[in-house]
Amino acid sequence: LNVLLQKRSTSESTVEVHSVMVECTVTSRFAHTVMTSTALNKANSSQEIFFEVELPKTAFITNFSMEIEGKVYVGEVKEKEKAKKQYEKAVSTGQTAGLVKASGRKMEKFSVHVNIAAESNVTFILTYEELLQRKLGHYEILTRVKPNTVIQQFQILTNIYEPQGLSYVDAKATFLSNELLPLVEKTVTDKKAHISFSPTPEQQRKCPGCDGTLIEGDFIIEYDVKRDKRLGEIQIVNGYFVHFFAPPDLHRVPKNVVFIIDRSGSMYGNKIKQTREAMLAILQDLHQEDYFAVILFDNVVNCWKESLTKATKENVAEAMEYVKGIRDEGTTNINSAMLRGINMLVQDRQDNHLPEKSMDMIILLTDGMPNDGKLKIQQNVREAMGGNMTLFCLGFGNDVDYNFLDVMSKENKGLARRIFEASDAALQLQGFYDEVSSPLLLEVDLKYPDNQVDSLTTRHFNQLFNGSEIVVAGRLMDNDLDNFLVEVFGQGFEEDFSVEGQATVSDWDVLYPDEEYIFGDFTERLWAYLTIQQLLEKSKSGEPDEKANATAKALDMSLQYNFVTPLTSMVVTKPETEDATASPLIADKLTEGKTQQNSLSFSMASPNSSHARDFASATATAAPLDGDPHFMIELPNRNDALCFNINDTPGTIFNLVRDSISGILVNGQIIGDKKIPPDGKINTYFWKFGIIHQIFGVKLEITTQEILVLQDGKQVKLLWTDMASLKGDNVDLLVTKDGKLTVTLKDSVKFIILLHKVWKKHPYHRDYLGIYTVDTHLLSPSVHGLLGQFYHGIDFEVTNLHPGEDPEKPDATMFVKGQEINVTRGWQRDFRRNWKGENVPCWFVHNNGLGLIDGVEADYIVSDLFTAV
Repeated sequence: LNVLLQKRSTSESTVEVHSVMVECTVTSRFAHTVMTSTALNKANSSQEIFFEVELPKTAFITNFSMEIEGKVYVGEVKEKEKAKKQYEKAVSTGQTAGLVKASGRKMEKFSVHVNIAAESNVTFILTYEELLQRKLGHYEILTRVKPNTVIQQFQILTNIYEPQGLSYVDAKATFLSNELLPLVEKTVTDKKAHISFSPTPEQQRKCPGCDGTLIEGDFIIEYDVKRDKRLGEIQIVNGYFVHFFAPPDLHRVPKNVVFIIDRSGSMYGNKIKQTREAMLAILQDLHQEDYFAVILFDNVVNCWKESLTKATKENVAEAMEYVKGIRDEGTTNINSAMLRGINMLVQDRQDNHLPEKSMDMIILLTDGMPNDGKLKIQQNVREAMGGNMTLFCLGFGNDVDYNFLDVMSKENKGLARRIFEASDAALQLQGFYDEVSSPLLLEVDLKYPDNQVDSLTTRHFNQLFNGSEIVVAGRLMDNDLDNFLVEVFGQGFEEDFSVEGQATVSDWDVLYPDEEYIFGDFTERLWAYLTIQQLLEKSKSGEPDEKANATAKALDMSLQYNFVTPLTSMVVTKPETEDATASPLIADKLTEGKTQQNSLSFSMASPNSSHARDFASATATAAPLDGDPHFMIELPNRNDALCFNINDTPGTIFNLVRDSISGILVNGQIIGDKKIPPDGKINTYFWKFGIIHQIFGVKLEITTQEILVLQDGKQVKLLWTDMASLKGDNVDLLVTKDGKLTVTLKDSVKFIILLHKVWKKHPYHRDYLGIYTVDTHLLSPSVHGLLGQFYHGIDFEVTNLHPGEDPEKPDATMFVKGQEINVTRGWQRDFRRNWKGENVPCWFVHNNGLGLIDGVEADYIVSDLFTAV
């Protein structure tokens, strides 16, 4: 949820955002979120105040209201066409009207602006609901916050009620620093969780006395429930039931997957590079019992092999070499490529080349428009697949014909997904593949007593994937639950799956005796939400009559349950003002097929393994198991080394090297763990370096994803996954496949940056960077920085070796820079000579290097990646 409260004026102080409250109640996966915000116009004239909220794409707005000077203006859900006419009428008469049209990856934006009289309050209340979807083994509640200013009363409050029992609950945020972390209060019992985050104005401030806020980003709660019943869990409340099915301990079903990859000219540049990168990772994730094929297409179709191949290590390695050679070429011929892939699967089935109990799937990746008629292609694919295969379509970028891919995939048991053009596109592709790579059951049927239930949502599912969940809801015809028998059938790997059992009713008053529910009809609303979602899907494909009936029914239910769906709009009539009569705001629900506007992008780590060889006198790196940037000062003449760690808030930028005479500056930024480890200590790592040679006019920005070179107004981007060499008059760059970047500055120092790859599915740690320096004697005697101050040596003496806390790591006294400090003899990981790293003995200086470095670590903090201290 994103909140932006401001006025269209240069004097921001005249509008005070008094409170922002986000309250989410989750009852058996059904989430009901209310966002309330109050602002005060302190000026002596009327002001225009904006209110923006980002809510999940999968959610439906159910209510919006504004309270102005004691009067409440409530939104009304209307049929989209009727709302549109009301909107157009307002515009034609010169009234101001707003139409919501912005969308991102997971979120879409709702916004409204109103004119507020002098010294008046306005309160905005937005409510939305959604059924949380289980993906990769958990549910996610995402709240996007961006208040843009310090809020007097700010709170995020979430209550989760899961009668099935909670297996874990994790709360994290992209903006949580060490100071803000303790403010996240989490109480978890067997069947209930309470999470709150309520920083005071002072705790929100970026600096004392300023309005800048630290609270900007995503607040994320992840959780899952206990799953000890093969039948799943059934909830019955107020005449409606919901059945959650994700049985434990199932073996994955082998899959036969054909990857069909667009290599047409429009895939030029990053798209084709990111596709190669993703495919190399995906191929490595194939299981040995899987079969696979790779087909490339532009105006012609090329197959790696003419039939599917078992995913042995040797075959996967051979396919990876083939994928490395993918280049962009001609135009797009989806039809021929799809039919080639389908025929390959059909032929291999006929020849008994594939395991009998296995799943046939095709994954199509394209970024363009098909050359041939779209309806003809969809018909050809539908007939060729014959209901025997699953098709997943990945649409790359905004120019792709997404609706075409969406319909074609849904007609063939699958789904479409948009891949956003950004630096993490390869990770988006891998993430989607992870969701569908492990089928557990095929052709799942859930059966309920015919004479006791009606209005059932979909109860046949083509597949159940590991980490997901099947949900069925329906209405009870009577309350006789003594014979409510439930049966589930499916095709498993080793044997068919079959289970039956009697549904039991949980007594909610006993489970939660002291709770007053925000709505007691959650099962009915969950049923309505799920029914509308499925009707909207049916309205896109099938026979014309079926599509029309599904659309009409979805519209009726949207109006009945007050949901803003693609068929309805929320109309809010804004109050009359001195210069305008009452005017409507219309809020629409976007669909993925529409052009995306204001799409958001997030940088995520990408990468390769690493090693280097050099003779640096001072190095900086970070170790994922120990955390915090590690600094090692190598002393070749003494065959010894000094070490210290820097522990600070994620996002902090440190000056590592600055030499004003030679014009060289190196800064490094640290990043925290993905989430809080079990021990509660957030590890930090270097993930970004900025290097400037001011005399040469060269600027480098090196991250765990890419290398940007800026010189003479030109920008060149290199990727870690590609071997590359860039030679210039004043600087040479060399990227090698082992994750090493060598930066050679003419007649000066050489930097070697290593990319250290962490297991991509590691729950906590991230990829990180290390920096090593060579030929440091070429820098001037005035060089300084956390590393630079040691480039011309350091004098010290160690005495009084004695046992320390760790029997294997003795303590000693060090005399350095006129001070006496306690040090510990330990080991540091050095990756310079081989990619696995070596344990190097060193004297470890405690307390952020206090006594060894000049001043304290805070003296080296800078405001920008390219700013000197």
